Amino acid sequence: MAEVVFDHVTRIYPGNDKPSVDNLNLNIKDGEFLVLVGPSGCGKSTTLRMLAGLEEVNKGRILIGDKDVTNMQPKDRDIAMVFQNYALYPHMTVADNMGFALKIAGTPKDEIRKRVEEAAKILDLTEFLDRKPKALSGGQRQRVAMGRAIVRKPKVFLMDEPLSNLDAKLRVQTRTQIAALQRQLGVTTLYVTHDQTEALTMGDRIAVIKLGILQQVGAPTELYDRPANVFVAGFIGSPSMNINTHPVVNGHAQIGDDTVELPADVVAKLTPEDKGQIVVGFRPEDADLATSEDKNAFQLHVANVEDLGSDGYIYGTIVTDGSAAEQAGSVMGDQNKMTTVRVNPRKLPKVGSTVRIKIDPTKMHLFAPSTELRLN
Repeated sequence: MAEVVFDHVTRIYPGNDKPSVDNLNLNIKDGEFLVLVGPSGCGKSTTLRMLAGLEEVNKGRILIGDKDVTNMQPKDRDIAMVFQNYALYPHMTVADNMGFALKIAGTPKDEIRKRVEEAAKILDLTEFLDRKPKALSGGQRQRVAMGRAIVRKPKVFLMDEPLSNLDAKLRVQTRTQIAALQRQLGVTTLYVTHDQTEALTMGDRIAVIKLGILQQVGAPTELYDRPANVFVAGFIGSPSMNINTHPVVNGHAQIGDDTVELPADVVAKLTPEDKGQIVVGFRPEDADLATSEDKNAFQLHVANVEDLGSDGYIYGTIVTDGSAAEQAGSVMGDQNKMTTVRVNPRKLPKVGSTVRIKIDPTKMHLFAPSTELRLN
């Protein structure tokens, strides 16, 4: 086991002007499960492949333990990869697939069998060792691929979207197994995914990357409760955070026909580049229905409701000039243009009605429009 360090690492593909990964500084602690998350094409897999030695590093260096592996061959790095596709040999049994890397390395047969049986026991694959991959389900094949990595007892596990080919129910089950397995083995792990739910449920820490640039690194609760910028705020969490730009009037955010008070210290941080506006974000669970007497509430025209039994969701548009209109200002990131509010399912309003919404002032996320960086 070992710490992994990306030290000012940059990767520029031939023919490209812009780096796919730009000046990445990232430490993965010894025994840590770090999830690298971001949208497609953001540089996640490139980062993983540089650590594996499958991509050239143009600038900076990569360390595993105290050893600089930047120019080292993949086979000498003591890492094991689990891919999106299982990459199993169809003509070999499960046991032969799991032990193949050890066989190539010249490990004695008795040692191979011992390690394969140990890994099979951990992964609940003992009864399948003599079967061929075609006789296994998708989840079982992925566990065989995991077993092939485990038997090598590497310093670092690299996992590149290993659950993408599984159906939704199996994905939930397998992600729990992988997280529990990693904690049991204590091997330093870099796990790449575009699914932020996987990131929140599996990782000790999450690193969010966008267009090759690291946006924020922290524990799941840290990224959820205190996103550093608009992108992280909109990317982490399901349903997504409501994020909109509103004018600032006398220390209040003008939301449609209504105003919501802003902290004075936040308003003081706004610059001329922000043009008298502020980005207000709030999560669906951090707002609720308000009465007509409640201050700092705004009107929402209800376009749709969902009753999930345990939760109720209101989807609506902010009321402007007395009528339902598109939400004020621009909608940032990949936000749905509807404002989403989670309420008690027994209190769901009717579609077409207008309700008042109040945001918990302690859970409001405020950002500068010019930089998209957090203000509070």
